[in-house]
Amino acid sequence: MLINQSENREKSLILPSMRKIVVFDTEGSHANLLPLSFTRPVADFRVGITTLADKWRMLSGCELLYWPVEYLRPRYASGFDPSVLPADTIWVSGNVVADEQTVQALLSLRPGEGWMDCGEPVAYVGGFGGFTASEWELREIPSGVRRIQFVFDIFLMNPALIKEDFRRITAGRKSRPLSSSNRVVGPMTDEEGLPLIFVEEGADVECATLSTREGPVYIGQDAVVMEGVTLRGPIAFCRKSQARLGAKLYSGSTFGPYCKVGGELSNVVMFGYSNKSHEGYLGNAVIGEWCNIGAGTSASNLKNDYSKIRIWNYARHTFMKTDLQFCGLIMGDHSKAGVNCMFNTATVVGVGVNLHGAGFPRVFIPSFSEGSPAGGFKTVPVDKFETIASRVMARRGLLLTEADRLIFEKIYEVASAFKG
Repeated sequence: MLINQSENREKSLILPSMRKIVVFDTEGSHANLLPLSFTRPVADFRVGITTLADKWRMLSGCELLYWPVEYLRPRYASGFDPSVLPADTIWVSGNVVADEQTVQALLSLRPGEGWMDCGEPVAYVGGFGGFTASEWELREIPSGVRRIQFVFDIFLMNPALIKEDFRRITAGRKSRPLSSSNRVVGPMTDEEGLPLIFVEEGADVECATLSTREGPVYIGQDAVVMEGVTLRGPIAFCRKSQARLGAKLYSGSTFGPYCKVGGELSNVVMFGYSNKSHEGYLGNAVIGEWCNIGAGTSASNLKNDYSKIRIWNYARHTFMKTDLQFCGLIMGDHSKAGVNCMFNTATVVGVGVNLHGAGFPRVFIPSFSEGSPAGGFKTVPVDKFETIASRVMARRGLLLTEADRLIFEKIYEVASAFKG
C-alpha cells in the first residue's frame, strides 16, 4: 500500500488562503470499489496518467483534503477538523472524475447547493454534514459528470482519461527528444499540431516501437523502455516505471510509478509499485500496489462462450451481472501470484493474497488467503503478512508504518465477512 507517496501528494493541512475541496467516500462507493478501496481513498485511484485527486488539484487550484471511510481517516484525514471548514468548502465524492466542465460547475455552486444521484450524495458546498440539512437545495447530478462506480470502470475509462491527462500535463511544455534508435508508427502530432509523444526528463527509451495511431504515448520521469518494446497509445508510463525487453503493451494501459512490466498487456491499469516483469498475458485488468505476478502467469479476459461476465461485488456479497464481454484480473494491494499461475475471466483477488500452484483458483479469492487450487487455501496470520509487506517495501526504501499496520489489521477484521 502506497500511503502519502502519490505523485504531487499534499499534506492535509488547512490553509486559510485557499478554497477547500474535500473528497469524501460514502460507504456505498467504498464497498463497490473493494478490494482496491480497502487501502486508499477512492480519490487516490490512478485512472489515466494521474490519480483522481491529482486531477482535482490541477484543474481547480484549490487545496485538497480527504474524508474517506472511518478506518482510513487517521492516515488520510489527520490534521484538520471538518467541523470548522468554511461555508464555501466544496465536498465532492471521491469517485467523481474531474474535468474542466465538472470543476466549473462545482465552483459555481453557492453554499447550500449540491448534487444527488438516486438518493446518494455526490457533491455540495457548505460546512461539515451539509447533506443532513433539509433546507438545502440538492438537485440531481448534471448529465456528463463521470464517476468510477465499479472496479471495471477503471479500465473502461482509462483510454479516454490518458488522452485528457496527456493534453493537460504536456500543455505548453517541450518533450525531451526521442532517440533516433526508436521507430514511430503514426503521426507525431494530432490534427491541432499538438505532440502525441512526450518523454519526460531522465527517461531512457531506445530501440522501441511507439504507435500513435490510436492515441498519445507518455513516458514519465526516469522511466525506462528497453529494447524491442512495442507500445501502442494511448498509453502511460509514470515515474520510474520500466518496460522489460520485448514487452508488447497495448492501448489503454497505465503503469504507475515504480512498476515493472513485461510480456503482453492490454488495457491494464497498475496503480504503482507492482511488477509483472515476465511473459504472460493480462488484459482489461486493474492491479493495485505492491503486487507481484510471476513468470508465465496469465489471466483470461474473455469467456470461451463469449457470454457476458459476472464479477464479485463486495457491496452485494455476491456476483453481479455486467454488460461486459471483456474483463480480466482485479487484484488488491500486496497480493502475489507465483510462476505459471492461471486466472479465469474476471477473477477478483483481495488484499494480501499469495497464490501458487497449477490450475484455476476460484474467481473470488478473499483477502489474506494463501494456497493453491489443488491444495486449497488457508488464512495468512496478519503478523506474517505484515512481515512480508515490510520486507517488500523496504526494497524500495519505504517503511510499513504503524498507521499502515492499523489499516491492515482493520481489513483483517472484516475480511471474514467477504469469504464468498
